[in-house]
Amino acid sequence: MNKKTFVFGVLCSMSLFSVAQQQVDSTPVEKLEEVVITDSKFDLNREESGKVITKITQKELEQLQGKSIAEIINTTAGIEINGANSNAGQNLNYYIRGGKNRQVLILIDGIAVSDPSQIANDYDLRLLNADQVESIEILKGASSTLYGSGAATAVINIKLKEASKKAISANFRSVFGTNQSQEDNSYNINNFQNNVSVNGTINKLNYLASFGNQYTDGLSALASGTEPDAFNSINGNLKLGYVFSDAFKINIYGSMDKFKADFDDGFSGVDTSDLSTTKQQRYGLSPEYTYNNGSVTLNAAYNKVERDIESSYPAMFNAESFNGDLYNKYNFNDKFYTVLGVNVQQNNMESFTIPFGGTDFEQGINPDTAEYTNIDPYANVVYVSDFGLHVNAGARLNNHSEYGNYLVYSLNPSYTKTFNFGYLKGLASYSTAYITPSLYQLFDPLYGNTNLKPEENATFEVGAEIQLKDKATISVVYFNREEENFIDFVDLGSWTYQYQNVDEKFTASGIEFVADYNITKTLKLTANATYTHVDEDLSLRIPEFKVNGLLGYQVCENTFMSLSYQFTDDRTDSFYNDLTYMNEEVNLKSYNLLDFYISQNILDNKMKIFANLTNIFNEGYQELYGYSTKGRNVNIGFSLTL
Repeated sequence: MNKKTFVFGVLCSMSLFSVAQQQVDSTPVEKLEEVVITDSKFDLNREESGKVITKITQKELEQLQGKSIAEIINTTAGIEINGANSNAGQNLNYYIRGGKNRQVLILIDGIAVSDPSQIANDYDLRLLNADQVESIEILKGASSTLYGSGAATAVINIKLKEASKKAISANFRSVFGTNQSQEDNSYNINNFQNNVSVNGTINKLNYLASFGNQYTDGLSALASGTEPDAFNSINGNLKLGYVFSDAFKINIYGSMDKFKADFDDGFSGVDTSDLSTTKQQRYGLSPEYTYNNGSVTLNAAYNKVERDIESSYPAMFNAESFNGDLYNKYNFNDKFYTVLGVNVQQNNMESFTIPFGGTDFEQGINPDTAEYTNIDPYANVVYVSDFGLHVNAGARLNNHSEYGNYLVYSLNPSYTKTFNFGYLKGLASYSTAYITPSLYQLFDPLYGNTNLKPEENATFEVGAEIQLKDKATISVVYFNREEENFIDFVDLGSWTYQYQNVDEKFTASGIEFVADYNITKTLKLTANATYTHVDEDLSLRIPEFKVNGLLGYQVCENTFMSLSYQFTDDRTDSFYNDLTYMNEEVNLKSYNLLDFYISQNILDNKMKIFANLTNIFNEGYQELYGYSTKGRNVNIGFSLTL
C-alpha cells in the first residue's frame, strides 16, 4: 500500500472512530472559552477571530515535558522545523507554508526578537528553555501590518511564565535520559536537563527568577561520525512587575542565555573538533497605562548576541538590536477595537574572520556602516458584529533607512453562525508582508549589496472552522502565497557571488487540516495534515505532505498517557560534491515517528513524575543530508512545585 494512502487511511479512521464515540458518549466536557490575541493584540474569543490560530497551552506543554521548543512547534500544522529531531546542537531551519527562516517572526511576550548577525536575521530557538514558557500562539499568514518585517509566513508568539499569586513559590524540574542514533543500542545516560524557578507576589510587587541547564552528548552531528558532539546550554531569566494602581503597571525583565554546540565539517563529511558558541543578553520593559475603554502600552527591548565559531574557517559575530513598540488600544462599545502604534527597530552588527591561510582576525563587516533603522507607524481595526460578521483590517508604512518607504496592508473578514450544536465559521484574508534585507546581505564586503529592496509577500487564505459543543473543533484552510523581489545568492561568473533581488515571482500554496476531538471525558485526539506545493526552485527540504496526531488518555485523576505520531513526506536536499565542485540534489525518504508519554501526579499534585519513549520503532531517516537523527530514546524526569 502507498505510504501516503496508508497515512490518510489512519487519519480518517481515527476521525471516524472519534465521531462515532462522540455519538455514544453524551457527557459534556468542561472547557474554558479559548481566547486568542496574536492576530489583533486584543483578547478575542476564538470564534471572533478571522484566523485559524494554533494555541499550545501550559497544560499541553506539561504533557510534552522533555521536548525542546523546536520539537513542540514542529508538530503543528503547516510547520517543518528541520533539525528538531537531529543532534541537539544542529542548526534549525524553519519551513512554514513553503517559506524560509527570514519569513518567520518570533515574538517573546509580544515583542519581536531577531539576530541581526544571521544571514536570515532570524531568531535561534535553541536559545529558549521550554521550561520557562507559559504558552505558544502560532499565527500563520502574512502579518506585517501588526508585527513588521519577517512576518510573512507565520508569527510565533512565545509567552514566558509569570509569577505565582502566592508570596513565594518554587518550581523544580529535572530530566535525564538517552541520546543515541538508530545504530546505538547502549542506552547510556547522555541527556541532562535541570530547571529551577522562584517566584511570587508581595503586595504590589511580583517577581520571577529562573535558571535552566541542558547538557546533551552521545550523538555525532554527522551520520557517518564516530565522535559524539556535545550541546551545553544555560538560561537565566529575571522578571519584575509592579502595580502602581488600577490604571498603571510596569514589567521589567532581563535574560542571559548561552549555548555551546560541537559540530562537524559537513563539506568534508568527517569528524572535526569544531565549536560554535552563542551568547545572548535581553533587557526590556513594558509599562501599561489603562484608561476608560483603552490602554497605552510600550514594549521596549534591547538584545545583544555574540557568536564565536572555532573551526577551519574561524569567525566572530557581534550584533545589537533595539525594538520599541508603542501602541494605543481602544474599545468602542465592544464592537470596534482599534490599535494605533509606531514601531522602531535599530540593528547593527560587526564580524571578524581569519582570511584563508592567515592567523589573525580581520574585521569583515564594519559596525560603523552595518546598521539600519526602521520606523513604522501602523493602524489596525477589528469589527465584531451582533450578527456574526467580523472584520480585521490594517496597514503599516515601513520607513527604512536604506531603501525608503514600503506599504503593507491586510483585510480579514469572517462570518460565524451559532447553532445549538456549536458554531460554523467561514474566513478569508488577503495580506501583504515584507522582509527587510539583513545586515549581512546589505553590508558584507564580499557578497553584500546596498541596493537590495525588501522581499514582498502576498498571501490569500480561505477556510472554515466548525465547533461541536466543546466536543470537537475542525478546521480547513487553503493558502496561496506569492513572493517577489526574492533575495538570492547569485553567481555572477568568474567565482564572483552577490546577494541580488530576483525578478522572477515564486508561488507556494497548500491546504491545512486540523481536528481536535474530545472523544470522551478522558480520551482526546488531536490531528493535523498539511499539503504544501512550492515552486521547484524553493522546494529544498520542504515535505509535500505531513501528518501529526496525538491521542491523549487521562487514565485516572493523577495518571495521563499519550501516543503521538508524525509522518513526513519525501523531500529534496542538496549537498556540495568536493570532487565535482558542484551542488548535487538528493532525495530524502519519507519517515514515520511514534512516541509514547506517561505522567503520574503524587504528593497532592505537588510532584509529577514522567517518562517518554521517542521513535519507538527506531526508524532510520534524515532531516538534513549527511547528518544524524535520533533513534529510539528514553527520558525520565520529575517536576516539583512548592
